[in-house]
Amino acid sequence: MKVLVFFVAIILAAWQCHGRDHGATYQIFPLRMKSGSGGHYIPEITCTSWRLGVEAHNVIDWKTVPLDCEGYIGNYILGDQYRSDSKTVCREAYLYAKTLNITANYIWVFDIDETTLSNLPYYADHGFGVEPYNATAFNEWVDLGEAPALPESLKLYKKLVSLGIKIVFLTGRPLDQKAVTATNLKLAGYHAWEKLICKDTSIYSGSTAVTYKSAERKKLEESGYKIIGNIGDQWSDILGNNTGDRTFKLPDPLYYIS
Repeated sequence: MKVLVFFVAIILAAWQCHGRDHGATYQIFPLRMKSGSGGHYIPEITCTSWRLGVEAHNVIDWKTVPLDCEGYIGNYILGDQYRSDSKTVCREAYLYAKTLNITANYIWVFDIDETTLSNLPYYADHGFGVEPYNATAFNEWVDLGEAPALPESLKLYKKLVSLGIKIVFLTGRPLDQKAVTATNLKLAGYHAWEKLICKDTSIYSGSTAVTYKSAERKKLEESGYKIIGNIGDQWSDILGNNTGDRTFKLPDPLYYIS
């Protein structure tokens, strides 16, 4: 019989220490890693190895987080490691940006969900990716306009703006969520941008995120912009055409978008 041991849950007071920056307080479960002596194993693969496969784009086209990994993924997202991983990515992005001689047509493309805004409050109530995607429930959450900023991404945004780099938000959210998204971005601390591009489903219905975002980035460059940086949580944010001079992948083991 498989036994998943949960120690006494600790209430977190801050995202720096595990979560307040995301606008809510959650419990964290200090699980031991599911590998090594005494660890709890799932068939064929450990949760840490599964997450590595996801981030390295070796595990693709998955629909949900493995059921046995719900506690592990929740622990990762709510704990220090997720923040540290995000900080490492954003730090490298800024160090790169500082080397550039910025001109007026330089832009940096940001994805939104799990890149600039965090949907952690939603996923904490929906199994940390274990539950199948429910478009109705997720859209109801988006329409509240309450998604908090991802702290390291917000820091990067502010630093890039201070360097004179224009920001473009390119999201898979549909056009009918553009207004609430703009309001949410401002409330979360993203006060200015060059463009906010949402998906026109009359044009891109049935298209993959790679196809849609490639086409929109091409339009940006054809209009005279130069994409010097591109950051997202999904590989589909940074693959395809016109991806920019450098791309940066933030961690996200909660869901997969092709």
